Amino acid sequence: MKKISNYLLTASVFVMANVSAFADGEQKGVCDLLKSLESVIDTLRALAFIGAVFLLMDWAWGYIKDPSKATKDDMKDKGVGLLVGFFLLFGVGVILTLINGSYGQSLFGCDYGFLTKIK
Repeated sequence: MKKISNYLLTASVFVMANVSAFADGEQKGVCDLLKSLESVIDTLRALAFIGAVFLLMDWAWGYIKDPSKATKDDMKDKGVGLLVGFFLLFGVGVILTLINGSYGQSLFGCDYGFLTKIK
């Protein structure tokens, strides 16, 4: 767990350093950063959702292949960790979807949507 928190801390420091380096008064730097990383965010979002699906599929396939392993203790030991992993990956996908969407861009004060130009 400590290793994961170190990775998360390193990634958040890197993101904040880049956001503050590109930011100039009216958050134009953040908008440019979001626009330039749009394909990366889309890829990470897709991988998070696919990872969540494969996590549950692997768990289910193990029990389909050998139903005798599907005991209550095995499901309790393995199932809780897998479900937590699934919800973490799914949550990352949802957060990346919100950041890259029009809602996330409006939080940062960006105006890239074509619908906002229509009056």
